[in-house]
Amino acid sequence: QVQLVESGGGSVQPGGSLSVSCAASGRIFSIYTMGWYRQAPGKQRELVAHIFSGGSTEYTDSVKGRFTISRDNAKNTVYLQMNSLKPEDTAVYYCNLRLFSTLTGQYDYWGQGTQVTVFS
Repeated sequence: QVQLVESGGGSVQPGGSLSVSCAASGRIFSIYTMGWYRQAPGKQRELVAHIFSGGSTEYTDSVKGRFTISRDNAKNTVYLQMNSLKPEDTAVYYCNLRLFSTLTGQYDYWGQGTQVTVFS
């Protein structure tokens, strides 16, 4: 079994900073990406950022230049530093671990979610 344990998040005023982290444990192999999705009330879950096993990253346009994703491979931990936060960043942030192998295909694991609130 694979477990994802998230920490961080919270509340901050616009322009502030928050960080979230996610540690993966268990039978982990063939990691394709680790990353973060978010879901605001009444909206679909969307990709925020993810980092590939080789270290390359992708961000959704709305967070480029403000958020930074990083990863500690030895600890199977992914971090998201969020700067210059805006009210529209308010959402539940979910950690995602995507595994892929040619034998088993793709499989996603999800964290429990952590709330990020940006309030005026």
